[in-house]
Amino acid sequence: MEIVTLKVNGMTCQGCVRSVKSVLERVPGVIGAEVDLERGQARVQIDQAKVAPGALKAAIEQAGYEAA
Repeated sequence: MEIVTLKVNGMTCQGCVRSVKSVLERVPGVIGAEVDLERGQARVQIDQAKVAPGALKAAIEQAGYEAA
């Protein structure tokens, strides 16, 4: 397992937090996700054999947010 921390821009409320968490948890290989509105970040626990960090960034961006 590995923890990946991503900067997420564009979140303005708890609804955004739920949205980002939901899209991340649907990515195959994601074990869990925590999203922090104040810090503007997502900490994602992944099985690195099943998912690359780039897939997490893509999922966030498809949901309408910016990720780095």
